[in-house]
Amino acid sequence: MASFLSKENTIANAGFNRWLVPPAALAVHLSIGMAYGFSVFWKPLGNALTGADGKALATCAAGASNLSEKLAGTAKALFATDCNWTQFDLGWMFTLFFVLLGCSAAVWGGWLEREGPRKAGFVSMLLWCGGLLISAYGVYAHQLWLMWLGSGVIGGIGLGLGYISPVSTLIKWFPDRRGMATGMAIMGFGGGAMIGSPLATKLMGYFATPTQVGVWQTFVVLAAIYFVFMLWGSLSYRVPPTGWKPENWTQPATQNNAMISSKHVHLKNAHKTPQFWLLWLVLCMNVSAGIGIIGAAAPMLQETFGGALIGQADVGFAAIKQDEALTKTVAAVGAGFVGLISLFNIFGRFAWATSSDKLGRKRTYYIFFILGAIMYCAATYAAGLKSLALFVGAFCVIASMYGGGFATIPAYLADMFGTQFVGAIHGRLLTAWSTAGIVGPVVVNYLHDTRFEAKVPYDQIYAPIFLVLAGLLVVGFVANLLVKPVAEKFYMTDAELAAERQLAHEKTAANNSASSATSSDFTTATKPVLVVLAWALVLIPISYGIWSTVQKAWGLFV
Repeated sequence: MASFLSKENTIANAGFNRWLVPPAALAVHLSIGMAYGFSVFWKPLGNALTGADGKALATCAAGASNLSEKLAGTAKALFATDCNWTQFDLGWMFTLFFVLLGCSAAVWGGWLEREGPRKAGFVSMLLWCGGLLISAYGVYAHQLWLMWLGSGVIGGIGLGLGYISPVSTLIKWFPDRRGMATGMAIMGFGGGAMIGSPLATKLMGYFATPTQVGVWQTFVVLAAIYFVFMLWGSLSYRVPPTGWKPENWTQPATQNNAMISSKHVHLKNAHKTPQFWLLWLVLCMNVSAGIGIIGAAAPMLQETFGGALIGQADVGFAAIKQDEALTKTVAAVGAGFVGLISLFNIFGRFAWATSSDKLGRKRTYYIFFILGAIMYCAATYAAGLKSLALFVGAFCVIASMYGGGFATIPAYLADMFGTQFVGAIHGRLLTAWSTAGIVGPVVVNYLHDTRFEAKVPYDQIYAPIFLVLAGLLVVGFVANLLVKPVAEKFYMTDAELAAERQLAHEKTAANNSASSATSSDFTTATKPVLVVLAWALVLIPISYGIWSTVQKAWGLFV
């Protein structure tokens, strides 16, 4: 098994079609992308324990009125078996997902480059699916610490390895379309919840009984499904021989585009360059400005527009909260809004990353920051005018650029630092995501709660928050403005590069069995049936997720 997973056995031979790699990457990313959809479990898990009368037991943090009391309740909830969990208790698992994703990608990125994507994807599968099984037992035994450990810590490490596993491979297979290639894979991570959330909801409904909420059984089934998809995806990874390039494609001359390097920076030197930290800030600001508001999308829409969402413009959100029927109706519209911006987040990853191949990465990020700031200002204006169409449109654009930022950054790194260590460098840069995952929600939630406690009307709470987020995008714009080509002293010499490739078990096109073949052997539709089948395996579940999401979003337009 160790030999089969080794990088040497991952190098493609003549006749391999490079279009088989993107669906393999999508299979892995669609599986781990369910991390975004874990919120569907919070409500059922919050009512997992019931008394003899059939009513849910009190939470472990019952009566908590401030942060310290909530934290004390969470500490009790970690091991208690006689009280229910709150969303605050469970939400820490979501935080662990993305903190561990960035940290594990940073720590093991260099190992991935040496050992290859197949081994990294396989380990990611073991960790992600194994974490789900541990969480299933945690739900069954009602032990919160097992859920944190299983999905949060072990699964979070699997997220990091799975997320970066195909990045450098896709960039090397598609040097002519770097943005498009990474956009296809990272689109899958954004789309994982779009498929997994409705599937998990159906499974919980199937397994639920009067005394069981059906969550642990759902975790087991999801682990089995993801095991199959991630195993297929990781074992399908192939890397091209060193020196391979697409037929009739020539590396862009650096004198014509100084922002695209033909040389390579070693992993140990990347963080010593100002370009790394400027791009770290670029990603952090782009994500911070989007993640907090996207995480609060449903309540934001409900509080800002109230009864206008259901044709009762004179009814404010405060009145809606007092009416259970209206609350459910408005919540359904809010869920549709979440679904709609999820679609734009997903397809923005592919569309913006692909367009960056023509626009250039730096110019694409200029668009993100300038247009994003304009959209936040437009949202402030729309909230004041109660223009639902303008408000929704602004956030659809913002969501597309939030996703586009994730998908474009690997290609930006490849342009600046070369492709030899781009996966590992990308892994280290993802610590910006971990940071933004804390900064964005803290800024939004703190400003929201402060204004709420000051008794600001619901429909006026968010406007100043939008302006603060626009300010974060201005910071990102300045950081992007300062990005220049990497200084010559940071690039590896030819001898150093050759030594690194030998350590990474790479073969050149000259000594690989593909040496007698032309580059078209990796490009043309060899084995077309296999290519069609591979794409069908990922496009069918994606279509299911899109249909489910569109059905929810339709409430915004009827």
